[in-house]
Amino acid sequence: MNDDGKATGSSPGDRAAGARSGAPGRGLSDQTQKRIGLHLRAMYDTIVQQPVPDRFRDLIDRLDASDRPS
Repeated sequence: MNDDGKATGSSPGDRAAGARSGAPGRGLSDQTQKRIGLHLRAMYDTIVQQPVPDRFRDLIDRLDASDRPS
């Protein structure tokens, strides 16, 4: 949309399709997107394997206890 609220010629889907097709100057190449995806997955896997901190576990226990009927 432009400043007066009217739709412009391209939609977000059009821009995403252009980026995926590898059009020059229109986003990241497929190879770059794949590299970013691999690195993000590796970082996520590392984080998921870490244990939940005790303070979060204690907070969850307290919240669960407050939800139970007395």
